[in-house]
Amino acid sequence: MTNNWFKEIMTYDYIIVGGGTAGCVLANRLTENHNITVLLLEAGKPDRKAEIHIPAAFSKLFKTEYDWSYYTEPQTELNNRQLFWPRGKVLGGCSSINANIYIRGHRLDYDYWEELGNEGWSYAELLPYFKKAEHQERGASEYHGIGGYLNVGDRPYTNPLSHAFVAAGAEIGIPGTDDFNCAEPEGVGLYQVTIKNGNRHSAATAYLKPVINRANLTIRTGALVTRLLFNGKRVIGVEYIRDGVKQEVHIYKEVILSAGAVNSPQLLMVSGIGDGSHLQDLGIDVIVDLPGVGQNLQDHLVAGIVYKSTQPVSLDKADKIGNLLQYLLFKTGPLTSNVGEAGGFVKSQPDLIAPDLQFLLAPACFVNHGFTKLDGYGFTIGATLLQPESRGYVGLRSPDVLQPPMIQPNYLSAAQDLQVLVAGIQIGRFFANASAFDEFRGEEVLPGLAGDVVGCIRETAETLYHPVGTCKMGKEPMAVVNSSLQVYGVEGLRVVDGSIMPSIVRGNTNAPIMAIAEKAADLLKFD
Repeated sequence: MTNNWFKEIMTYDYIIVGGGTAGCVLANRLTENHNITVLLLEAGKPDRKAEIHIPAAFSKLFKTEYDWSYYTEPQTELNNRQLFWPRGKVLGGCSSINANIYIRGHRLDYDYWEELGNEGWSYAELLPYFKKAEHQERGASEYHGIGGYLNVGDRPYTNPLSHAFVAAGAEIGIPGTDDFNCAEPEGVGLYQVTIKNGNRHSAATAYLKPVINRANLTIRTGALVTRLLFNGKRVIGVEYIRDGVKQEVHIYKEVILSAGAVNSPQLLMVSGIGDGSHLQDLGIDVIVDLPGVGQNLQDHLVAGIVYKSTQPVSLDKADKIGNLLQYLLFKTGPLTSNVGEAGGFVKSQPDLIAPDLQFLLAPACFVNHGFTKLDGYGFTIGATLLQPESRGYVGLRSPDVLQPPMIQPNYLSAAQDLQVLVAGIQIGRFFANASAFDEFRGEEVLPGLAGDVVGCIRETAETLYHPVGTCKMGKEPMAVVNSSLQVYGVEGLRVVDGSIMPSIVRGNTNAPIMAIAEKAADLLKFD
């Protein structure tokens, strides 16, 4: 990649801030037009580390130089814990450190966006972008495309515990499905993944590497953008630090923020776009008083049920030498597991219009993001709150962008959220106590049969790594961008990442962010 890192062009048509999922998609699509020049600035490193490409090794990247390693404010409803938030600081962003699950969400998620006044963002209008991005190994269909950059397929490895979970679903009356990416996913099954030939297929691998030699694309890693540059209320470029040196670079057309739900609002605020009183308290000159910046933070909270396994079949010791050799020589075996192999979408109450819980079966003891190790072998059934009512915010501690922002998700501040998670634990136990798990099920470690379910949730629930909403799209006073993703009150600036979601989708967020970026690329071409 070094061929494109040090070009001396100081003005570009577009500057993309953030080389994560959305940034990689945009860099590819915009430079399809050879008359357009693009500079992609990524604060992290290239994605060369071996663990990035081994699907089962993703949690080994947490709290390393490839992770922003954020922490929330103390969470009142979670025993005042400060929750760890891993966020990718590397080309590919979170798609380089996630669990590779390919999920789009429910039709209702996107139709609700349109109902809020965001024309062009209904499910029917976004489906072509999901299909455009995808190369579905099973072939083309009503809901799936072939020939796209992102490889989507069945897992190269499936643990016996994952098969047991799907069988347990049938026993307890939850239907099976072989495609979670239809319009209205419900039921249990095996997840499809973004893995190709046994390796992680991140946004960087899928979208960036095939076009790395385009003459009109410049990529700079280790480049932390510190502020936007203005002429009046028009953005004219950015300032960034690289190798300890501040540099400025300008645009002919637009700056696009694709730094994610934490860093995009942070950069807006340190540059003078945000709630005026908050910025003034920190001594920041207000360019645009836009109170919605950083607000509307939503995330998926997951609570796990952990069992010991009576058989040594789980992934708890998957990194032994034999499995490593199998992976290195043949790209097969347990290390090609994405860990979250099976799961499903379930209603906590039968009269709901769509599922409000997502389950994930991890054939391992996955506690505290994998940092807490238990003796022996085990498995985890995670119950995820899909439609949280709780809302939080991202704010500034300091006008210095080098200081971590304040992250306040306000988990479980809405009482209904706790009720749904308690129901999720109860349903998860129904799965685990089905006869399909008889040959594997050992002691229930968490919450434990005599344990306090609510107390366990408060003590052990964690993020499922899906923060969104902090630069939301809409027409009302707290919206940050319009339906073309242009920031209100300024010219030459858009936000394209998960922060623009008005409401969180029912499922993992990586595939929706790719679709958002695919659509944004078309918006930029036609504006």
